[in-house]
Amino acid sequence: MILKQQEHIAIVDFARKRIDAALAVKLRDDLQTLIRQGSKKIVFNLQHVEFIDSSGLGALVSIMKSLGGNQNMALCQVKEAVLTVFKLTRMDKIFLILPSESEALTRLSS
Repeated sequence: MILKQQEHIAIVDFARKRIDAALAVKLRDDLQTLIRQGSKKIVFNLQHVEFIDSSGLGALVSIMKSLGGNQNMALCQVKEAVLTVFKLTRMDKIFLILPSESEALTRLSS
């Protein structure tokens, strides 16, 4: 996980190909710490992620709730296989999913 900041928005770029049970707890804990330290908006760049399971989805939901809802969090560059999981679970209706990091940053900045 690579973390960058742009103005008041944290950008999390996953270097791993999978967000699954092996990563979900650490992801949730690390991001909860980041939120407690003051990050109020987060963009998740999923350009390298090829697989996400229910544990990974659960971690993202938990982070979104900690941020106060989907107006403070965006996902971008989601590959088709991962997007299919979001659609099958109807999470595409819950998460703000945008094509590019710049669009996600723009949306969260407004």
